[in-house]
Amino acid sequence: MKWLAVGVLAVGALGCGGGGSSDGGGDHVHPAPADPGNSSVTASAVAGASCFDNMAGPFPCLHMDRVSGLQFNVEASDIWGWQDEINGDDYAFLALTTGTAFIRMTNPQAPEFAAYLPTATQSSGWRDVKLINEHAVVVSEAPGHGMQVVHIKDLVNRSGGETIAAIHHYQEFGSAHNIVVNEDTNFAYVVGSDTCGGGLHMIDMNNPHMPVFAGCYEGDGYTHDAQCAIYWGEDTDYRGREICFGANEDTLTLVDVTDKTAPQLIAKRNYPQVGYTHQGWLSEDHNYFILGDETDEQQYGVNTRTLVFDVRDLDNPVFVSAFNNTTGSIDHNLYVKGNHVYQANYTSGVRILRHGNLALGELREVAYFDTWPENNSVLFDGVWSVFPFFDSGLVITANIDGQFFILNPQLEAIPECSDGLDNDADGATDFPADNNCSSAETAFES
Repeated sequence: MKWLAVGVLAVGALGCGGGGSSDGGGDHVHPAPADPGNSSVTASAVAGASCFDNMAGPFPCLHMDRVSGLQFNVEASDIWGWQDEINGDDYAFLALTTGTAFIRMTNPQAPEFAAYLPTATQSSGWRDVKLINEHAVVVSEAPGHGMQVVHIKDLVNRSGGETIAAIHHYQEFGSAHNIVVNEDTNFAYVVGSDTCGGGLHMIDMNNPHMPVFAGCYEGDGYTHDAQCAIYWGEDTDYRGREICFGANEDTLTLVDVTDKTAPQLIAKRNYPQVGYTHQGWLSEDHNYFILGDETDEQQYGVNTRTLVFDVRDLDNPVFVSAFNNTTGSIDHNLYVKGNHVYQANYTSGVRILRHGNLALGELREVAYFDTWPENNSVLFDGVWSVFPFFDSGLVITANIDGQFFILNPQLEAIPECSDGLDNDADGATDFPADNNCSSAETAFES
């Protein structure tokens, strides 16, 4: 989100320190923070609540429970996650105004604020964190921040919100709005920075302890967000190549970044009622791109709108259609997992859409958890982002006010009634073919 202004709480001044401690994992040594005892960030436990009669405590809901949460004393922005493959623990990475919190979810009913990485320079309402090559990478719009790199091994034995330090501080740029990663190639793409014309600033992360600048793409100006992936869709001209699908303020912009020294624009595409092209994600077959526009609700008075593009021909991406939901809240970030689109829609919270035939633009809301029960207004309150990629099926999100949520969607309980979709994946479609469907009240929303 580029437009929100939020309050900040400055972290205490850091003194000098030294030394380090081994994590018992071979030769790796934890870097020592400047002052481990000086963090002012705290988190208090928040209990869970099951969704019953469309309420989970004070929160409106549908087919989604609140497992638990934490309330931080500083405001939050982006969120990401990691699953420790050795012991199966899930971790949340939560960007805060003053730094980054790392939350251990070994027991999802009692998450632990495990570690805290202070900002590299100063507080900012815009901070973004991702995971690449066993390292968390953090950027911010704070002046001179650069990219902090944290080894995820540093998190395993941390507890009590312990202050940690980055293993590397990349400073080939200063401020940046966002960071994008491709875990298949170990390249990171910083966007909205004070370099590369605000476009793609490409970083080789094959050695995370020594990231290397790899190239720029600034041919279409400022990139707000992107997904960069090895493309495996139907367009054989580009199959196997690394493509960035950029949200470039007023267009979906496709760039071939296979050769980082000579990236090539493939195509740009706009769509009706452009407000601010914000962020999107590929369908799992890479044939469609699902996009959110952050200000169309404000500018055009439409309900929350999700846009579908056909990218089976990358030279000619086609706008298919828009799905308008039942609330007027502003959409922010979305991610696709399987046949579901997980959305963070500010005042209406986390919304889950099921997609059917995307060539026809088939989308339907099947679950939600409204983290901001005060209203569903066209305001920059409530959730910022959502992370749905844990094997456990848990979903994490956070309100801008610092409230962190662990959610458990009950997608297997969702009936399928006259929508043409197999929502519970039992092989039966439509009422009355599916015995789990009791009526046709949830007809497909076009």
